[in-house]
Amino acid sequence: MMGEEDPATRRARRGLAAMMVGSGALHFAVPSTYVKIVPRWLGDRRRVVLVSGALEVAAGGLLLSRRTRRAGGWLTAALLVAVFPANVQMVLDAGTEHQAAPNVPAPLFRAAGLARLPGQVPMIRRALRVARS
Repeated sequence: MMGEEDPATRRARRGLAAMMVGSGALHFAVPSTYVKIVPRWLGDRRRVVLVSGALEVAAGGLLLSRRTRRAGGWLTAALLVAVFPANVQMVLDAGTEHQAAPNVPAPLFRAAGLARLPGQVPMIRRALRVARS
């Protein structure tokens, strides 16, 4: 039987689960948004989006159960690291014909993308905390 879960860890786990399931679902609801930021060197970008979306939903599902939370934490951390190149690609494409949101001015799009990059670090830390709990 597992020990009592720390309330902060429970909140982190549930928040990550919601984020992962929501983000993964969006991969299926609006795949074109994600296809645009997948680095072109990865090949079939639509397939990458669908696989990563399925993995994000799976990670979120694993995080929802205390029995599988550790696996969910590790998978979430791995996915957050794996999608980092897409976030970099998004910044690199600002102001080009590949910009994911062409209606957003390039400087604003680039700034938002740059601000997003360091934001992944606390999410990875949170996932690792859940994985180690």
